[in-house]
Amino acid sequence: MKVAASLAMALTLSLPAGAQEIYNKIKTNTENILSDDTSNSVIRGICQFKKDALDYMLIKMREEKPDTSTTVLDEQALALNQFMAEYINRLTRLHNADKNLQVKMLQLFMDASYSNPFFHDTDKELTLGYYNDEKSLTRFSLDTDWRKALSAVLNHKD
Repeated sequence: MKVAASLAMALTLSLPAGAQEIYNKIKTNTENILSDDTSNSVIRGICQFKKDALDYMLIKMREEKPDTSTTVLDEQALALNQFMAEYINRLTRLHNADKNLQVKMLQLFMDASYSNPFFHDTDKELTLGYYNDEKSLTRFSLDTDWRKALSAVLNHKD
């Protein structure tokens, strides 16, 4: 449970309102955890995915949607952070549960990520690198509309 408490702290941020401030705050927090050699390996793995997803999002926004406001980037970053917090929360709750329940929960999050692309990127090797890695704890697509994916997870009925 020590890992769960650390994850909750890592994912909980006091986020300021403003142009691209939310994105920057989440990215800085993630980078700080990654640069801390004493951080738990599970936390570092989750933060590495978040950093990669944030970097991907910024690059693709600049390439494909340069006229999009920074508010969209902030909203996507916040939704990514909330998606990951919900994922960790459920992972923690199901830690000792039946393996089938754990698999169903993982599949829900994977499906929410995969089924809600933001850029419709055709570079599947890049966007699905984590998704296809069976050893990864964060088997999600980088090309995700995080607001829609979060909504899909929160509104899912068993």
